[in-house]
Amino acid sequence: MTTLGTALRQAQAQGLDRLDAQLLLLHVLGQEAHDRAWLLVHESDALPAAVEARLAPLVARRAAGEPLAYIIGRREFFGLDLEVNSHVLIPRPDTEILVEWALEHLPTTTAQALRVLDLGTGSGAIALALKAQRPYAQVQALDRSEAALAVARRNAARLSLDITFAQGNWLDDNHQSYHLIVANPPYVADADPHLSALVHEPLQALTAGSDGLQDLCAIIASAPDHLDPHGCLLLEHGHDQAAAVRELLTAAGFCHIASRRDLAGIERCSGGRLSRPQQASTQKIPEVARA
Repeated sequence: MTTLGTALRQAQAQGLDRLDAQLLLLHVLGQEAHDRAWLLVHESDALPAAVEARLAPLVARRAAGEPLAYIIGRREFFGLDLEVNSHVLIPRPDTEILVEWALEHLPTTTAQALRVLDLGTGSGAIALALKAQRPYAQVQALDRSEAALAVARRNAARLSLDITFAQGNWLDDNHQSYHLIVANPPYVADADPHLSALVHEPLQALTAGSDGLQDLCAIIASAPDHLDPHGCLLLEHGHDQAAAVRELLTAAGFCHIASRRDLAGIERCSGGRLSRPQQASTQKIPEVARA
């Protein structure tokens, strides 16, 4: 008889760490991911043959290197339970730094319906996190991949968050203006050796030319034409790209340029405020503060 404890040990024997083995077992048993204590209590329970049959291929996929989030089909981001699959990048904790920074530019309450744009939305993680925290905001999200947008739309519907989604290549053919534009674009160089560890994720959402700056350049160059006076642009980028991104922002006419550090202390996000003179609104936009 195979017990839950035996199944865990067998999974670990195939190379899985204990946490991954526990999460896969909870998944096939229909238990919540936070119920790891439940497994300890029921370690001696028999594992039904049908459940064992469902578990085996999932263990094999994880042992072969496929990310756990794709196998389970879920990933938590900024307190939201998101669907993910191979059409979208898996949201990373470091990207929550970008969300936290963006929220500083969106007051908790306002009489104005501020417009926010998330470029390259993927699973919708950033747009959905911002909408959940600032329900009044008019949040739009773009992605060039219709398959990714399908995932984002399902996430928005399940979470009952009203986001406007559209297919598009960055700001091409976009004639609207925004209070805030955020983006976590591809920023890995085409020949970066780290790509070998990311083979399960969509390549088009990862790489951006020989230096990884191709999409960042395109966004920064076009953003001034799509921002309100004194609107802000905030971007996630690679671990060694902060200085280059700050230079690009300066050349594009941004001011109050700064960077924010990720959980490892690396400059992971950079942004600035448009310095174009105010013409219509007198609303004060918060300063972009260096971490």
